Amino acid sequence: MTVPGKPSTLIKPKLDTKFHIDYSWWDRHPTDDLRSYLLTHLLPEQRQYINQLDQNQTIDYIDPDTGEVTRLDQLQLYIREAAQDPNFINPHTSLVDSVFRVFLANGNLPQTPRQLAEQTGRDAQTILRTLGGPRIYKGIRPKLD
Repeated sequence: MTVPGKPSTLIKPKLDTKFHIDYSWWDRHPTDDLRSYLLTHLLPEQRQYINQLDQNQTIDYIDPDTGEVTRLDQLQLYIREAAQDPNFINPHTSLVDSVFRVFLANGNLPQTPRQLAEQTGRDAQTILRTLGGPRIYKGIRPKLD
């Protein structure tokens, strides 16, 4: 039974439901380390240098499309660089990792399974079944507005 006027917290995602990375999910799952997971998305040559860098150092990054200036640490900068590589999203990457990389590359702009399918080369229904179920993979969940 639902209470009138109260929206259900459980939604049944559809092909037009937008998903995103819910970074607060990572805060609630301390056994999953976001930084360690992000390191797996770097290019091999970047991984060699990331451990030698000061994690507290930040730089001003100017978005080439918008001109917006943001402060990034070295890992965030490397992720942006890796996302420009044509093999960043490829058929050999798992579905969840491919979708996560789409969000890394686009600044976590919410996407539908249809849009994710276009960018990953995976089937939209498969993406929906994977991400729309009860299990949350790497913080990827429906965007609730």
